[in-house]
Amino acid sequence: MSGGLIAALVGVGVLVLLIGYVWITYNSLVTLRVRVDEAWSDITVQLKRRADLIPTLVDTVKGYAAHESGVFNAVTKARAETISAGGPAEASVAEGHMQEALKSIFAVAEAYPQLQASQNFLQLQGELVDTENKIQASRRFYNGGVREYNTKIQLFPNTLFARGMGFAERQFFEVDNVAAISEPPRIQF
Repeated sequence: MSGGLIAALVGVGVLVLLIGYVWITYNSLVTLRVRVDEAWSDITVQLKRRADLIPTLVDTVKGYAAHESGVFNAVTKARAETISAGGPAEASVAEGHMQEALKSIFAVAEAYPQLQASQNFLQLQGELVDTENKIQASRRFYNGGVREYNTKIQLFPNTLFARGMGFAERQFFEVDNVAAISEPPRIQF
C-alpha cells in the first residue's frame, strides 16, 4: 500500500467518524429539545387547570366575603397573567403573583368558619392542592430536561456547532419571587 492510499483511508475514516458524531449529537439534541417542549406543555396544562379552578374558588369565597373585592381583583389579575404567560420568564413572574393571591384568598377564608365547613370549598381546596403538587412536579421535570439539554449544548465539542444548527439554550422555570413560594398557600381548617 502506498502512503497516499493510507492517508486517503485515514482521511475517509476521520470524516466518517466526524459525520457519525455530528449525526448522533444532532439526534440526541433534537430528542432533548422535544422532551423540554413536552415538559413545558405539561406545565402549561397544570397552570391552565389551576386557572380554571380559580373562578369557582373566588365565587365560593365571594358568597361568604363579598366585601373583600381587593383580594378577588388580585386573584383575577394573577389568573390572567398566568394564562397569558408566553414562556418561562413570564410564567415565573405570574407564578409569584398567583401564590401571593392564593395566600390572600385563603387568609380571607380563615375568617369565615361557615366557608371552611362548605363541602364545595373543601373540594376546591383539595383540587387546588393536588394541582399545586402537579405544577411542582412538572416544573422539576421541565427544569431537569432544560438542565440536560443546556449541558449538552455547552459541552465541547458540541458547543462548536450546536448553535449553528439551531439549538439555543432554554430558560429554567424559576419563580421570580422565591419568598412568595417558599411555603405553599397555608390551608388550615
